Amino acid sequence: MNPIDLHALGLNDSFEQEAGQYEGLHLARVSQQHRDLYMVFSAHGELRARVSGKLAYNAGINSDFPAVGDWVMIDRTEDKNGIAIMHRILKRNSVFARKAAGTSNQLQIIAANIDTVFICMSLNNDFNLRRLERYLSIAWDSGSTPVIVLTKSDLCDDLPQRFDEVYSVAVGTDVLVTSSINAHEYEDIYRYIEPGKTIAFIGSSGVGKSTLINRLLGQEVLATKGLRNDDKGRHATTYRQLILLPQRGIVIDTPGMRELQLSTADLAKSFEDIEGLAGQCKYRDCRHLDEPGCAAKKAVEDGSLSQERLDSYHKLMKELGYQGMDSRQLEQAKIRNMFGGKGAMKQAMDYVKNKNQKY
Repeated sequence: MNPIDLHALGLNDSFEQEAGQYEGLHLARVSQQHRDLYMVFSAHGELRARVSGKLAYNAGINSDFPAVGDWVMIDRTEDKNGIAIMHRILKRNSVFARKAAGTSNQLQIIAANIDTVFICMSLNNDFNLRRLERYLSIAWDSGSTPVIVLTKSDLCDDLPQRFDEVYSVAVGTDVLVTSSINAHEYEDIYRYIEPGKTIAFIGSSGVGKSTLINRLLGQEVLATKGLRNDDKGRHATTYRQLILLPQRGIVIDTPGMRELQLSTADLAKSFEDIEGLAGQCKYRDCRHLDEPGCAAKKAVEDGSLSQERLDSYHKLMKELGYQGMDSRQLEQAKIRNMFGGKGAMKQAMDYVKNKNQKY
C-alpha cells in the first residue's frame, strides 16, 4: 500500500490529541461505507474495516456508527492479515445529517468533519427554492460553511431572474455558477479548496456533482449520467466516498437526495430575514401567523417578503416541532432532537458548552 500523509487528509491537532488517548490503536479516516463494510485511509494506505463488537453494542442510534469523513481508531494499518477493526470514533467537528427514512427520529449522517458544503442545484427543472432552504437550514446547523453551486447555466433561459430568486433565500451564503460548456466557470470553486480542508458536494441526482468533482480531479474518475428527458436526475454516485484531490484538499461525493427530512436545523441562520423581523413584532413571542402587529405579515403585504418563504418557514418550524415555542423551549427541543439515545446528557452538556464558547 502507498503511504499517506494524514494531515493532507484533514488531520489536525485536535484529532491528534484525542487519538493519543488510545494506546495500541492507529488513526484512520473513513473513506467509504458499504453497509457493514467500510474503507478507511490509514498512514499506510486504504484498507477494509469493520466496527468492533463493543462499538456496535454501545451504539444506541444510527449516528453512533462511523460515517464517511469520520476519524476512527483501528487495530492495524494493513489488512493482509485480516480486516481492520474500528474501536473508537473521534469527536466530530461537524456533521451534515438528515432524518432517516421511516417513522423513527434517528439521524442519517451524510458526511462528517466537513469544512465547506457545496449545495448543488441545476438551473433547469431541478430548480427548487424550497428544497434549497432545507439544504441551507441543515448546512448552517452542521458546523460547516455552505456555498451554493448553480449548475447547468447553459440550460437556463433567464439567469438574472434565477439569481434574484436564489439570493432572496441565500442570506449570508456565497453563490457560484457553472455550466458543462464553459470550463473556466469551475475555477471559482478552487478558491474554497485548501490543503487539508474537506468539502462535500450535496444535491439531487443528476445536478452535476460528479462532473464537478471530475473537473477538480482533472480526470474522469466518477461516473456521470446527467438528467433524463423529464429533467429528473439519474443516480451516478451510489454511495458516499471521500477522495483526496491532487495538491488541494479532500472532497466527499454523495448520492443524490430527493427527500430531505429535517431532524435538526438552524432556521435562525437560513431564515435570517424572517428572524430579523421578529424584533419589530408587537409581541415578543410572535409566531408570524395571525398575531396583530406582526412585522413578517406586514413585510408580505408590502412585498418585501414573499408569502411562499414565510409559508416555508412555518412548514419547517412545524416539521421540527418548534412552532409556538419560546426561546428556552426551542433550545431544549434542539438538544433533544440532536442528542436522543445513549450518552444524551453528556452530549447535550458539551453542546451547550460549545455554544457558550462560540458566543
